[in-house]
Amino acid sequence: MYTYNIMQWLMFFYTYCFFGWCFESAYVSLKNRRLVNRGFLNGPFLPLYGFGAISVLFAALPFRENTVWVYVVGALAATALEYVTGVVMEAVFKVRYWDYSNQKFNFQGHICLSSTIAWGFLSLAMVFGFHKPVEGLIFGLKSNTLNLIVLVVSVIMAADCAVSFKAAFEFREILGRLQNLRDELRLMQKRLEVIEAVLNEEGKQRLERLGQVIEERREQKELKREERKEQIEQLKEEFTRLKEKQLIYKDRIKSHMSVRELNILFGRNPSAISRKYSEIFEELRERFKEK
Repeated sequence: MYTYNIMQWLMFFYTYCFFGWCFESAYVSLKNRRLVNRGFLNGPFLPLYGFGAISVLFAALPFRENTVWVYVVGALAATALEYVTGVVMEAVFKVRYWDYSNQKFNFQGHICLSSTIAWGFLSLAMVFGFHKPVEGLIFGLKSNTLNLIVLVVSVIMAADCAVSFKAAFEFREILGRLQNLRDELRLMQKRLEVIEAVLNEEGKQRLERLGQVIEERREQKELKREERKEQIEQLKEEFTRLKEKQLIYKDRIKSHMSVRELNILFGRNPSAISRKYSEIFEELRERFKEK
């Protein structure tokens, strides 16, 4: 049923990774009206398309005599792969690199009906169309040449994967740190609002009323004006410190991601989202748009 050896399967994989990158980059570039180097990796490869093509070939080739079954089996195999890949990547990196949440009949934003339909037609095109020329091209390569090409591309892709995975893990850590900074900023803001309320006239009056209650409970005749004044001064100093710390934290948030890093994430994956770090993620997206 399958007449390919391991090196040929690998060559098919790399070929369709490249074709997928060409297709996705062209489509997204036209959609966004600017050149986009699509995908997770730095090089011209989209592994999802490579694995998708291999899955389709494995699943659909046994049904090549039946067009309907090729369509159905190919669509289901590719959709299953897309869903599993999306779930795993989001769980590991806390980022969803593609999102179908705005599409009708989507499931958890990882897959959608229109994508599944497209996978089905792509399966037909592959099995009955361009896979034959690709197969002929690869079959035409001498064994040593094929092995050399596969070896070189494997090394390049392995290095690219190592760099890209490292960057993705670092970005996940940055998102976590930025979210913590954002949470601290939010607490600071609440504290600042309380201090501002105390420092205004109404706050002073409340402080005086509080002093009267304390007087009665402690059976004191009066709270020393110097003590109230000292409390106000302490609040003012705390207010100033918090304001300065707030500015420092905002600068840290701005300095965490370089323009290059923002371009790698948002430039290549315009529809990427992060449910866990949604607030800071969208703030970084806005920074990218401003650049």
